[in-house]
Amino acid sequence: MTKIGFIGLGTMGASFATNLIKAGMDVTVSDLHRQVAEPHLKAGAKWAETPRELAAASDVILTSLPGPREVESVALDEADGLIAGMKPGAVYFDLSTNSPTTVRKVAAVMAERGMHCLDAPVSGGPKGAASGKLAIWVGGDKAIFEANRGALDALGDQVSYIGEIGAGTVAKLVHNAAGYAIQTALAEVFSVGVKAGVEPLALFEAVRQGARGRQRTFDSLAEHYLINQYDPPSFALKLAHKDVSLAAELGREMGVPMRLIDQTVAEMTEALGRGWEDRDSRVSMLLQQERAGLDFAVDPKDAQAEIDAD
Repeated sequence: MTKIGFIGLGTMGASFATNLIKAGMDVTVSDLHRQVAEPHLKAGAKWAETPRELAAASDVILTSLPGPREVESVALDEADGLIAGMKPGAVYFDLSTNSPTTVRKVAAVMAERGMHCLDAPVSGGPKGAASGKLAIWVGGDKAIFEANRGALDALGDQVSYIGEIGAGTVAKLVHNAAGYAIQTALAEVFSVGVKAGVEPLALFEAVRQGARGRQRTFDSLAEHYLINQYDPPSFALKLAHKDVSLAAELGREMGVPMRLIDQTVAEMTEALGRGWEDRDSRVSMLLQQERAGLDFAVDPKDAQAEIDAD
């Protein structure tokens, strides 16, 4: 039986370790505070005092840690880190929300010693960690991932290979940043809506039934942006600019700051200045693509297949 090592028994990690044990795996755990491991030890897990000790007893290692500094310390400390105890051929999955630079550094150091490091950040929150309804995005050697994915499958129901080392972490950062940007925008528009006299629950019920409310957040990317096709328009830029300008005007009338909405109007205005008024409203997204020095287009059939897969 493959021996699994798990480090980091925090809000998410405690549930991960529990699910590995429930899956019947041979699990060794470690944390800065032994007391948090008591439920796992009672359920059959073993204890390791240090990452080095855990690594020496494990074939596959997983960590769930606060951030890049902790990951690098646990992984690369030459005295008591994972690298001091891992055997050649051992596999390390980092589940943390990490820095692509850090995870690539860890992978490079381990590769020099015949060890394998893959990034495998997760999305689903504490509830998903407990229930196993969790997305896990993996970056690294695909063959190593496929041969050792059993531990990940015990943690989440949506385990996906994204690309080379760091790709999973990039996907996680894009996902989280988008989520919080949307959260900030929602705070803006709801505050002006309520201040304009609409009861909060009624406003919530209304917008949930609109086009955006009925669609998964990222699915609209496949309609124009990913495939780089803005003609014919689903909704013309000049009409969208009018709508968002009216929302910004309402904010000024109500005395509610609308910084993100004002920026959105500015982006749309710049796109209008390019002569794009009759193209699809999402054509303004091309401006950021240009600033990033990007030019890409996904095959429409591939984009639709990804949506249909759900």
